[in-house]
Amino acid sequence: MELRQLRYFVRVVELGSMSRAAVDLDVVQSAVSQQIARLEGELATRLLQRGSNGVVATEAGLAFFQQAQLALRHADEAGRAAQQSRLSGSVSVGLAPTTASVLGLPLMLAVRERYPDVRLHMVESLSGHLSAMLNARQLDLAVLFDADPGRRWSVTPLVEEKLYLIQARGGGRKPLPARIRLADVKDLPLILPSGSHGLRSTLDSAFSSGRLARLLPVEIDSLALLIDAVRSGLGCTIQPRAALARAADAEAAFEVAEITGGRLRRLNSLCSISDEELSPAALAVRVTLADCARELVDSGRWAGARFSHHEA
Repeated sequence: MELRQLRYFVRVVELGSMSRAAVDLDVVQSAVSQQIARLEGELATRLLQRGSNGVVATEAGLAFFQQAQLALRHADEAGRAAQQSRLSGSVSVGLAPTTASVLGLPLMLAVRERYPDVRLHMVESLSGHLSAMLNARQLDLAVLFDADPGRRWSVTPLVEEKLYLIQARGGGRKPLPARIRLADVKDLPLILPSGSHGLRSTLDSAFSSGRLARLLPVEIDSLALLIDAVRSGLGCTIQPRAALARAADAEAAFEVAEITGGRLRRLNSLCSISDEELSPAALAVRVTLADCARELVDSGRWAGARFSHHEA
């Protein structure tokens, strides 16, 4: 039973007409009829008597009408109470640079719109550092790539990203195909984050499970410097498409090839300290972050991403 059904039913009884109720509610008459029919089906009783002069409530309908009015008043009062008691406080959120480039600004705008009294403390760092900060209670929430289930975190799988081989255009280099096998990447000059970070762990596991040679890349623990190194032609990298989101000339400056084989994906998990420790403001921001991620994926603004099958 939905509040919408109660509102439709109450207005039909008050106006004595499906058509007048539809006009008053600014919906089509068929929507009103369908919701009333669903309501009667759920209650297994007839609430309205249809006639040539309109509709009137049955005895069961009159009894339900009184309680429906009361329920709607309580719902309206609950909404007013929620609006008058606005959330406040400070919430710290950690995002890796690639995630921040896509999700950071939309999250800040959404929190400002929904909860203007909540102060966000945004931290951008590589996932290994964010994990340590979350363990030390220096963050309330973080989007991580290596969410150890042994830790006392609340973890929700959020978004899976495809991984791509990225190299600079031109410079005498062989152009990349649209797709490249994982096995064909191993001999290329790679530039990657060091082993303590989630992306590197994902790649090391993929190469190990594919019985490929151990990676020996140049290691750079800064996304901006790493992309600059790739741009200069020092090597190529393996990253999600989001790694190029801040490069205004990405299409002109870089080539990308989707890596195939081994179902190579990076899982973004929404992690937080335990629910018991989170403030109401932090709980609200956690929901807002998940909503933002959904909107970005649905709109295509998070390139190469899809929702995890394990998402609640």
